Amino acid sequence: MIEKLFVKIYEEAFQKNWELPAITNYNNGKSLTTGEFARDVAKVHLLLETLNIKQQEKVTLIANDCAEWCIAWMGIVTYGAIAVPILPDFHATDIINIINHSDSKVVFADTIHQKFLTKEAIPHVPATIDLVSLGVIKELSHSKESVDINLSELMQQRYPKGFTRNDIQYPAIHNSEVALINYTSGTSGFSKGVLITHNNLAANMFFSIGEEIMLKKETLLCFLPNAHAYSCTFNFLLPLASGTHIYILGLKPTPKVLISALKEVKPGIILSVPLVLEKMYKSIIHPTISKNPIRTLLHIPILRTIVKRTIRKKLITNFGGNLKEMIIGGAALNDEVGNFLHSIKFPLVIGYGMTECAPLITYTNHRKGYVKGSCGRPMKGFEEVRIANAKNIDGEMVGEIQVRGENVCNGYYKEEQLTNELFTNDGWMHTGDLGTFDKGCNLFIKGRSKSMLLGPDGQNIYPEKIEAQVSLLPYVLENIVVQRNTRIVAVVVPDFTALKRDGITNDDEIEAVMNNNRHIVNEQLPIYERISQFEIRKEEFEKTPKQSIKRYLVK
Repeated sequence: MIEKLFVKIYEEAFQKNWELPAITNYNNGKSLTTGEFARDVAKVHLLLETLNIKQQEKVTLIANDCAEWCIAWMGIVTYGAIAVPILPDFHATDIINIINHSDSKVVFADTIHQKFLTKEAIPHVPATIDLVSLGVIKELSHSKESVDINLSELMQQRYPKGFTRNDIQYPAIHNSEVALINYTSGTSGFSKGVLITHNNLAANMFFSIGEEIMLKKETLLCFLPNAHAYSCTFNFLLPLASGTHIYILGLKPTPKVLISALKEVKPGIILSVPLVLEKMYKSIIHPTISKNPIRTLLHIPILRTIVKRTIRKKLITNFGGNLKEMIIGGAALNDEVGNFLHSIKFPLVIGYGMTECAPLITYTNHRKGYVKGSCGRPMKGFEEVRIANAKNIDGEMVGEIQVRGENVCNGYYKEEQLTNELFTNDGWMHTGDLGTFDKGCNLFIKGRSKSMLLGPDGQNIYPEKIEAQVSLLPYVLENIVVQRNTRIVAVVVPDFTALKRDGITNDDEIEAVMNNNRHIVNEQLPIYERISQFEIRKEEFEKTPKQSIKRYLVK
């Protein structure tokens, strides 16, 4: 157990960074200093206290990302209650089920999500709280009739001389206590409530602060959902602890919107999922380096360096000009994309984690020996990582990645059997991922054990590896590789917009294009991995909020 309390990280950081800008809603310009943020956190404390919420009772948070979401989360957790953040893209039925399953006593919600939070749907929740105004909505009615709680008067009574930095005094919540129940959005099809403790969050914070991932007075643009563990920890908790100014996008992160926002915010660090980089590579970089004269110049040693330096400079300019590191997490990055970006010395690292570890498992700063293609090294001093039941595959000892340490969760809420299945008999947590270590203890992910396929002669086939190659083929929007009997099949969603632009609209023509793609990719694959068919799908795959395809839905 970590000695220093998680809540004290923020008590100290808020006092120290009182005058610094803390958080800004990019879409509407609302901005708060650290002192103003801490003051609004105190309002949440008073509200929960007035509603007679006790420590370790559950409070749901359902809203689109904004500064107010962060205030509510921090208010709930530093009060001593348990936050239940729900991804805003979840279906209404799932949101209702999670609120009821979690036994939440109060729900913080924005106006969009208030519409279906009726008394009949969540009968055991006495009231919802409007996220922006912090007004209590009586009996979940749509009349917006407020219960008689005047926060301004309560703040005046509690802090008659005004709220000051010396008033930031959080209760000494032991690190063993549960801080939040994070309902997963994984690709397996079942949402489980992960019990994350203050200790799990503290392990992530103390490791990351020690790595100096973020620095005081830097800026950061948050465009991933904060209800997800990855974004919550590194787009919200870490920058607040570090004195980094957070800009929350609050808009759909289309390439056009992102590029515009990045140029304005000029972040020092960017956290992203692979999809953003892969789209940029496929639409901008790959077409450029595939054409003459650039392709020719890249084969001339002296000129190659100049061309790569130019491409790197242009990329960093598109990301705002101040980028010192981009961290990719949430899924595997395409090898071709990663290899090229490293070849031009773009400051890119891949991290690895999961909700059950709040979320970090491995990471190495690019200035501290990050190894290309790896996911970094384990968090030294906070956890152990091992490769279990390893087998020699193509000269590498590959097995399941298992973890134990300060970052590992308590299991799943109300799911004793699933909790028992999460851990081995000797106390290590199953990740369900396959990987291998090199001699420097750098972790290399090979795929999900559940999605691994078996070749005709017993070869292990990692579909993610094949999918990465297929995704870079012309006119491929997205794909999933599956096994039907003994045949390897790629279920492909074509880029119909690009096909139409190039005058390819007939079904037979599209099929011919995809068949040609199949021949191209098969030339790059060993015989046992070759694709027997490109099955064309007209609708995009259903995805989780972090843009992973729900593989279990693809038959």
